[in-house]
Amino acid sequence: MNNLFYLFTVTLLILFLANAIRILREYERGVVFFLGRFYMVKGPGLILIIPVLQQMVKVSKRIVVLDIPPQDIISKDNVSVKVNAVVYYRVKNPELSINRVENFNEATSQLSQTTLRSTLGQHDLDEMLSERDKLNTSLRTVIDRESDSWGIEIINVEIKDIDISESMVKAIARQAEAERERRAKIINSEGELQSAENLQKAALILSKESIALQLRYLQTLLDVSSNPSSTIVFPMPLEILNFLQKNPTKEKK
Repeated sequence: MNNLFYLFTVTLLILFLANAIRILREYERGVVFFLGRFYMVKGPGLILIIPVLQQMVKVSKRIVVLDIPPQDIISKDNVSVKVNAVVYYRVKNPELSINRVENFNEATSQLSQTTLRSTLGQHDLDEMLSERDKLNTSLRTVIDRESDSWGIEIINVEIKDIDISESMVKAIARQAEAERERRAKIINSEGELQSAENLQKAALILSKESIALQLRYLQTLLDVSSNPSSTIVFPMPLEILNFLQKNPTKEKK
Protein backbone atom coordinates (compact mmCIF):
# COMPACT_ATOMS: atom_id res chain seq x y z
CA MET A 1 0.00 0.00 0.00
CA ASN A 2 2.78 2.38 0.91
CA ASN A 3 4.60 1.58 -2.29
CA LEU A 4 1.49 2.33 -4.31
CA PHE A 5 0.99 5.66 -2.56
CA TYR A 6 4.65 6.49 -3.09
CA LEU A 7 4.40 5.69 -6.78
CA PHE A 8 1.24 7.78 -7.13
CA THR A 9 2.89 10.71 -5.38
CA VAL A 10 5.99 10.53 -7.58
CA THR A 11 3.80 10.36 -10.70
CA LEU A 12 1.85 13.44 -9.63
CA LEU A 13 5.08 15.29 -8.87
CA ILE A 14 6.51 14.42 -12.28
CA LEU A 15 3.33 15.55 -14.04
CA PHE A 16 3.30 18.76 -12.00
CA LEU A 17 6.90 19.59 -12.83
CA ALA A 18 6.37 18.71 -16.49
CA ASN A 19 3.55 21.22 -16.69
CA ALA A 20 5.16 23.79 -14.41
CA ILE A 21 8.61 24.03 -15.94
CA ARG A 22 8.89 25.92 -19.24
CA ILE A 23 12.00 26.93 -21.15
CA LEU A 24 11.81 29.96 -23.41
CA ARG A 25 14.43 30.81 -26.01
CA GLU A 26 16.14 34.18 -26.17
CA TYR A 27 13.68 35.53 -28.76
CA GLU A 28 10.58 34.15 -26.97
CA ARG A 29 8.42 35.66 -24.25
CA GLY A 30 5.63 34.07 -22.24
CA VAL A 31 2.41 35.99 -21.53
CA VAL A 32 1.14 34.45 -18.27
CA PHE A 33 -2.50 34.55 -17.17
CA PHE A 34 -3.61 33.81 -13.59
CA LEU A 35 -7.20 32.52 -13.41
CA GLY A 36 -7.87 34.14 -16.79
CA ARG A 37 -6.46 37.55 -15.92
CA PHE A 38 -3.18 38.92 -17.23
CA TYR A 39 -0.44 38.34 -14.69
CA MET A 40 2.95 39.14 -16.22
CA VAL A 41 5.34 38.58 -19.12
CA LYS A 42 8.11 36.08 -18.41
CA GLY A 43 11.24 34.91 -20.19
CA PRO A 44 13.60 34.12 -21.63
CA GLY A 45 15.13 31.12 -19.86
CA LEU A 46 13.67 28.73 -17.29
CA ILE A 47 10.31 29.80 -15.86
CA LEU A 48 7.77 28.17 -13.56
CA ILE A 49 4.01 28.39 -13.77
CA ILE A 50 1.30 26.88 -11.60
CA PRO A 51 -0.61 24.26 -13.57
CA VAL A 52 -4.38 24.77 -13.90
CA LEU A 53 -4.20 28.14 -12.15
CA GLN A 54 -1.86 29.74 -14.66
CA GLN A 55 -1.71 29.56 -18.45
CA MET A 56 1.02 30.83 -20.73
CA VAL A 57 1.02 31.97 -24.37
CA LYS A 58 4.32 32.05 -26.25
CA VAL A 59 5.16 35.08 -28.37
CA SER A 60 8.14 35.40 -30.71
CA LYS A 61 9.92 38.76 -30.85
CA ARG A 62 11.82 38.02 -34.04
CA ILE A 63 11.25 40.09 -37.17
CA VAL A 64 8.48 38.62 -39.33
CA VAL A 65 8.46 39.00 -43.12
CA LEU A 66 4.88 39.51 -44.28
CA ASP A 67 4.19 39.25 -48.02
CA ILE A 68 1.31 41.45 -49.17
CA PRO A 69 -0.54 39.91 -52.16
CA PRO A 70 -1.09 42.07 -55.29
CA GLN A 71 -3.69 44.77 -54.76
CA ASP A 72 -5.82 46.41 -57.49
CA ILE A 73 -5.24 50.15 -57.19
CA ILE A 74 -6.65 53.10 -59.14
CA SER A 75 -4.04 55.87 -59.16
CA LYS A 76 -4.84 59.55 -58.84
CA ASP A 77 -4.63 59.93 -62.65
CA ASN A 78 -7.10 57.03 -63.13
CA VAL A 79 -4.61 54.32 -64.11
CA SER A 80 -5.35 50.75 -62.99
CA VAL A 81 -2.30 48.95 -61.59
CA LYS A 82 -1.51 45.91 -59.44
CA VAL A 83 0.92 46.52 -56.58
CA ASN A 84 2.35 44.07 -54.07
CA ALA A 85 4.67 44.78 -51.17
CA VAL A 86 6.51 43.19 -48.26
CA VAL A 87 6.24 44.29 -44.62
CA TYR A 88 8.86 43.67 -41.93
CA TYR A 89 7.48 43.82 -38.38
CA ARG A 90 8.11 42.48 -34.90
CA VAL A 91 6.24 42.21 -31.60
CA LYS A 92 7.30 45.12 -29.42
CA ASN A 93 4.89 44.53 -26.52
CA PRO A 94 3.82 40.86 -26.04
CA GLU A 95 1.06 41.81 -23.60
CA LEU A 96 -0.72 44.09 -26.09
CA SER A 97 -0.21 41.71 -29.02
CA ILE A 98 -2.08 38.98 -27.15
CA ASN A 99 -4.72 41.00 -25.27
CA ARG A 100 -5.60 43.67 -27.84
CA VAL A 101 -6.03 41.59 -31.01
CA GLU A 102 -7.01 37.98 -31.68
CA ASN A 103 -4.42 37.30 -34.39
CA PHE A 104 -1.83 40.05 -34.72
CA ASN A 105 -0.27 38.51 -37.83
CA GLU A 106 -3.56 38.45 -39.74
CA ALA A 107 -4.49 41.89 -38.42
CA THR A 108 -1.17 43.35 -39.59
CA SER A 109 -1.63 41.75 -43.01
CA GLN A 110 -5.13 43.16 -43.49
CA LEU A 111 -4.07 46.58 -42.24
CA SER A 112 -1.14 46.59 -44.67
CA GLN A 113 -3.39 45.71 -47.61
CA THR A 114 -5.94 48.45 -46.92
CA THR A 115 -3.20 51.02 -46.25
CA LEU A 116 -1.44 50.07 -49.50
CA ARG A 117 -4.62 50.68 -51.50
CA SER A 118 -5.62 53.92 -49.79
CA THR A 119 -2.14 55.49 -49.70
CA LEU A 120 -1.02 54.68 -53.26
CA GLY A 121 -4.44 55.70 -54.59
CA GLN A 122 -3.58 59.28 -53.62
CA HIS A 123 -0.57 59.39 -55.98
CA ASP A 124 -0.06 59.52 -59.75
CA LEU A 125 1.46 56.63 -61.68
CA ASP A 126 4.66 58.62 -62.28
CA GLU A 127 5.09 59.06 -58.52
CA MET A 128 4.60 55.33 -57.93
CA LEU A 129 7.31 54.51 -60.45
CA SER A 130 9.85 57.21 -59.56
CA GLU A 131 9.36 57.89 -55.84
CA ARG A 132 9.26 54.44 -54.25
CA ASP A 133 11.46 55.41 -51.30
CA LYS A 134 9.10 58.23 -50.39
CA LEU A 135 6.05 55.97 -50.69
CA ASN A 136 7.74 53.22 -48.64
CA THR A 137 8.36 55.68 -45.83
CA SER A 138 4.77 56.94 -45.98
CA LEU A 139 3.38 53.39 -45.85
CA ARG A 140 5.62 52.42 -42.92
CA THR A 141 4.55 55.51 -40.95
CA VAL A 142 0.83 54.91 -41.44
CA ILE A 143 0.92 51.15 -40.70
CA ASP A 144 3.17 51.62 -37.66
CA ARG A 145 0.86 54.28 -36.23
CA GLU A 146 -2.23 52.11 -36.61
CA SER A 147 -0.62 48.91 -35.30
CA ASP A 148 1.11 50.52 -32.32
CA SER A 149 -1.91 49.82 -30.08
CA TRP A 150 -1.44 46.11 -30.82
CA GLY A 151 2.15 46.15 -29.57
CA ILE A 152 3.47 45.79 -33.14
CA GLU A 153 6.46 47.72 -34.50
CA ILE A 154 6.76 48.11 -38.28
CA ILE A 155 10.44 47.92 -39.22
CA ASN A 156 10.17 48.52 -42.94
CA VAL A 157 7.80 48.45 -45.90
CA GLU A 158 9.01 47.82 -49.46
CA ILE A 159 6.96 48.02 -52.65
CA LYS A 160 8.02 44.99 -54.72
CA ASP A 161 6.29 45.16 -58.10
CA ILE A 162 3.98 47.54 -59.95
CA ASP A 163 2.22 45.73 -62.80
CA ILE A 164 0.76 47.85 -65.60
CA SER A 165 -1.41 46.70 -68.51
CA GLU A 166 0.22 46.29 -71.92
CA SER A 167 -1.72 49.18 -73.43
CA MET A 168 -0.54 51.47 -70.65
CA VAL A 169 3.06 50.34 -71.18
CA LYS A 170 2.78 51.32 -74.86
CA ALA A 171 1.28 54.68 -73.93
CA ILE A 172 4.14 55.35 -71.50
CA ALA A 173 6.66 54.40 -74.20
CA ARG A 174 5.04 56.83 -76.65
CA GLN A 175 5.08 59.55 -74.02
CA ALA A 176 8.78 58.94 -73.30
CA GLU A 177 9.57 59.05 -77.05
CA ALA A 178 7.68 62.33 -77.43
CA GLU A 179 9.57 63.75 -74.46
CA ARG A 180 12.93 62.77 -76.02
CA GLU A 181 11.95 64.40 -79.32
CA ARG A 182 10.88 67.56 -77.53
CA ARG A 183 14.22 67.79 -75.72
CA ALA A 184 16.12 67.17 -78.97
CA LYS A 185 14.25 69.98 -80.71
CA ILE A 186 14.93 72.34 -77.81
CA ILE A 187 18.66 71.52 -77.86
CA ASN A 188 18.76 71.94 -81.66
CA SER A 189 16.99 75.29 -81.52
CA GLU A 190 19.32 76.51 -78.76
CA GLY A 191 22.31 75.51 -80.92
CA GLU A 192 20.90 77.39 -83.93
CA LEU A 193 20.29 80.44 -81.77
CA GLN A 194 23.86 80.44 -80.48
CA SER A 195 25.17 79.93 -84.04
CA ALA A 196 23.10 82.87 -85.30
CA GLU A 197 24.36 85.08 -82.50
CA ASN A 198 27.97 84.17 -83.26
CA LEU A 199 27.46 84.84 -86.99
CA GLN A 200 25.93 88.19 -86.17
CA LYS A 201 28.93 89.11 -84.03
CA ALA A 202 31.36 87.93 -86.77
CA ALA A 203 29.52 89.93 -89.45
CA LEU A 204 29.64 93.02 -87.26
CA ILE A 205 33.42 92.68 -86.80
CA LEU A 206 34.07 92.02 -90.52
CA SER A 207 31.94 94.97 -91.55
CA LYS A 208 34.12 97.29 -89.50
CA GLU A 209 37.47 95.92 -90.73
CA SER A 210 37.87 95.63 -94.53
CA ILE A 211 41.26 93.95 -94.16
CA ALA A 212 39.70 91.25 -92.00
CA LEU A 213 37.05 90.72 -94.70
CA GLN A 214 39.72 90.26 -97.37
CA LEU A 215 41.64 87.81 -95.19
CA ARG A 216 38.48 85.85 -94.63
CA TYR A 217 37.88 85.79 -98.38
CA LEU A 218 41.37 84.46 -99.04
CA GLN A 219 41.01 81.85 -96.30
CA THR A 220 37.76 80.64 -97.87
CA LEU A 221 39.44 80.31 -101.28
CA LEU A 222 42.26 78.33 -99.68
CA ASP A 223 39.80 75.95 -97.99
CA VAL A 224 37.87 75.38 -101.19
CA SER A 225 40.99 74.80 -103.32
CA SER A 226 42.23 72.08 -100.96
CA ASN A 227 39.65 69.68 -102.43
CA PRO A 228 40.82 68.68 -105.98
CA SER A 229 37.54 67.07 -106.96
CA SER A 230 35.44 70.20 -106.51
CA THR A 231 34.64 72.83 -109.13
CA ILE A 232 35.72 76.27 -108.02
CA VAL A 233 33.98 79.43 -109.14
CA PHE A 234 35.93 82.54 -108.20
CA PRO A 235 33.63 85.44 -107.46
CA MET A 236 34.62 88.88 -108.65
CA PRO A 237 35.36 91.25 -105.83
CA LEU A 238 33.17 94.32 -105.52
CA GLU A 239 36.22 96.60 -105.73
CA ILE A 240 36.89 95.48 -109.32
CA LEU A 241 33.28 96.05 -110.34
CA ASN A 242 33.35 99.51 -108.85
CA PHE A 243 36.58 100.26 -110.69
CA LEU A 244 35.09 99.17 -114.05
CA GLN A 245 32.00 101.24 -113.51
CA LYS A 246 34.07 104.36 -112.82
CA ASN A 247 36.35 103.87 -115.94
CA PRO A 248 34.16 102.70 -118.86
CA THR A 249 36.10 104.66 -121.50
CA LYS A 250 39.41 103.06 -120.65
CA GLU A 251 37.86 99.64 -121.12
CA LYS A 252 36.67 100.61 -124.64
CA LYS A 253 40.14 101.77 -125.74
